[in-house]
Amino acid sequence: MKKPGSPKRPRASSVILPWSAPLKPTGGLVILKGNLAPEGCVVKVAGHERIHHTGTARVFDSEDACFHAVEAGLINPNDILVIRYEGPRGGPGMREMLAVTAAIKGIPELSKTVALLTDGRFSGATHGLMAGHVAPEAQLGGPIAAVHEGDTITFDIPARTLTLNVSDEEIATRLKAFTAPAARYKRGVFHKYANSVSSASKGAITT
Repeated sequence: MKKPGSPKRPRASSVILPWSAPLKPTGGLVILKGNLAPEGCVVKVAGHERIHHTGTARVFDSEDACFHAVEAGLINPNDILVIRYEGPRGGPGMREMLAVTAAIKGIPELSKTVALLTDGRFSGATHGLMAGHVAPEAQLGGPIAAVHEGDTITFDIPARTLTLNVSDEEIATRLKAFTAPAARYKRGVFHKYANSVSSASKGAITT
């Protein structure tokens, strides 16, 4: 029996929508692929309206380096921040890029214009156009390792593509000259983890 003053229960149809009438055409996450992410990356489309974005690449080899650049006022509207060597093996451990995304959100002229991509990860608290889990990661010689400062990158959400606007030949030339940086840990559990973890596209599980 309903108690006096208790809230009215919603109708089931207002909570669980039928397959024929979804709330939105897609879920809150989509997968993009392209010459920059052959194995894919994850983009959160909830919480922002941008579905196309082309910008200048600003390249950082760690989250800390990117955060310091944001703090120092070195990032411009429409830039695309590229944070690499933060993947499962490069991190190691694929840490969350929370410091940078939070810093960007707090700067009005950047929060709605800057995009970010990383071989690290992000959480549900991330706001704005962010691509995480870019695979293969930079430590393994993925195309994200071939991005140069000043290149242009295009997000195309409807087409589900993430594109480095450089020829395939140039990307191949850059990757041929690529040498992975030294591992951050020479021994211990992180060293063992980095040597046994799989790509983010395969679950970042150890073998």
